[in-house]
Amino acid sequence: MRELDSMHYITPLIYPNRCDNEAYISERIDLAPINAYIAKKNESQPDLPYTMFHVIVAALVKTLTLRPKMNRFIANRNVYQRYNVSAAFVVKKKFADDGAEALAFVRAKESDTMDSIHQCIRDQVMSCRSDKVDRTTDSMDILTSMPRFLSRFLVDIIRFLDKHGWCPNFLIATDPYYSSVVLSNVGSIKLKCGYHHLTNWGTNGVFCLIGEKGSTPVFNAEDGSCTMRETVELGLTIDERLADGYYYSKSIRLLKHLLEHPELLDRPISEEVDY
Repeated sequence: MRELDSMHYITPLIYPNRCDNEAYISERIDLAPINAYIAKKNESQPDLPYTMFHVIVAALVKTLTLRPKMNRFIANRNVYQRYNVSAAFVVKKKFADDGAEALAFVRAKESDTMDSIHQCIRDQVMSCRSDKVDRTTDSMDILTSMPRFLSRFLVDIIRFLDKHGWCPNFLIATDPYYSSVVLSNVGSIKLKCGYHHLTNWGTNGVFCLIGEKGSTPVFNAEDGSCTMRETVELGLTIDERLADGYYYSKSIRLLKHLLEHPELLDRPISEEVDY
């Protein structure tokens, strides 16, 4: 990015490390609209059911498409704009202490909708739970099979390549820290939402934790009444150097609006939303 205001030009020079510039934002989402939406979608998709996770991924992808500063990254003290939006997550092959993990990577197109993103996630999960090994994990397996002194030397070289944007694709093709947003559905393993750090490796500047569903008292400001609603908490960690607080605030409001009106995700992700 050549045309930056002075603050966003100077900030990466003063604060070069992503991990030193984390802003944490927590949002609680009422699941009533999402539950009604996926129930309707699943009437015609009994074999490939839609889930809350699919809706959250699609909403994040659309938010980053419509709010492009959220899809920037800083590397080697320079600011870059990505050409496309991507989402990544880890898939547990089986829920056991010794269960292996695989890396899933979803690359979105401007014409994508909820249906195409759902199918892409489904394909990625099925591939991850097969015996097939993703390219990034395969590269890591090669490094771990080497003598420790040699693997450390090669990792130092790889970190130098990463700093300058020269990492070969076979190393980072499915690396979640090279995506626009990383998601972790900790609620699926019975954990509450919390903070997750960013890393100085790669280019990722947005991390989203999805907590465990639960009943929450919701108060009506008009009459003071209280009702119990099923909700989920999202924890977003963002590289604060990419934009200002007002831009982030509007982006989070857009994300929440999409989750409260999930039918908007049936339109192309590049289509503007009035919120």
